[in-house]
Amino acid sequence: MKATPAEQQELLRLQSVDTRLAQLAHRLGVLPQAGALGELATREDAARRVRAGAVGTLEDARAELARLESDVALVEARIVRDGDRLTHTSSMKDVNALESELASLRKRRSDLEDQELAVMERVEEAERAVAEIDYEHDGIAAERARLEAERDEAAAGIAVERDQSERDRAAIASAVPEPLLAFYEQRRARGGGIGAALLSRRTCGGCTITLTGSDLEDVRRAAYDDVVQCPECDRILVRTDESGL
Repeated sequence: MKATPAEQQELLRLQSVDTRLAQLAHRLGVLPQAGALGELATREDAARRVRAGAVGTLEDARAELARLESDVALVEARIVRDGDRLTHTSSMKDVNALESELASLRKRRSDLEDQELAVMERVEEAERAVAEIDYEHDGIAAERARLEAERDEAAAGIAVERDQSERDRAAIASAVPEPLLAFYEQRRARGGGIGAALLSRRTCGGCTITLTGSDLEDVRRAAYDDVVQCPECDRILVRTDESGL
C-alpha cells in the first residue's frame, strides 16, 4: 500500500485521539462512585430484607394485640351484662351463679390485660426496630443520591471530553485516504486499539521492539511512500526524521 509521509503521519494524530477515546471510555467505566454505589446497593438490599422481616413481626404483634383487645371488649361486655342481671335478680341460685361467673370473667379480663401489656411491649419493640431500619435506609438513600450526583457530574465532564475528541477524530479521519484509513482500522482492531505507531530510534512505539538485522534493512529499503508494518506486532510503522534509519 502506498501513502504519502504526510498522510501516514496523520495516522499518528488519529491514533492519539483513538487512544484518548479509549482512556475516556475506561475512566467512564471505572468511576470511583460506581464501586461505592454497588456497595450501597448491597446494603440497601440487605436492609430491605431485614425490614420485611421486621414489618412482618410488627404486623403479627399488632394483629395479636387487636385480637386481645377484642377479647377484652367481649369479656367486659359480659361483665356489664352479668352485673346488670345480678342487680335485677332475687334468686339466690342465680346470684351465686352470676357472682361466680363474674369472678371468673374478672380473672379472665385480668389475664387478658396482662397479655395485652406484654404484646404492647412487643409492638413497641417492633416499631422501634422498623424505625431504626428506616433511619438506616434514609441514610443509605441520602448517600446514594450524593454519589449519583458526583458520578453524573464526573460522567458529564468525561462526555464533554469524549464529544470533543470524537469531533477531532472525524476531522482527522476525513483527511486520511479511505484505503489507508480502512487498513489502519483493521490493524487497530487486531492490535488491541493501536493501529499505527511511531518508529523512533528504530523502536516500534506499539510493541517497543527495536528493529535489527534484516527487519531493519527491509524498513530502510522501503520507499518513502510505502506503508510498512512492524515485523513483530504487525502495526503500521510511521517513519519520521527521528526513526533512526
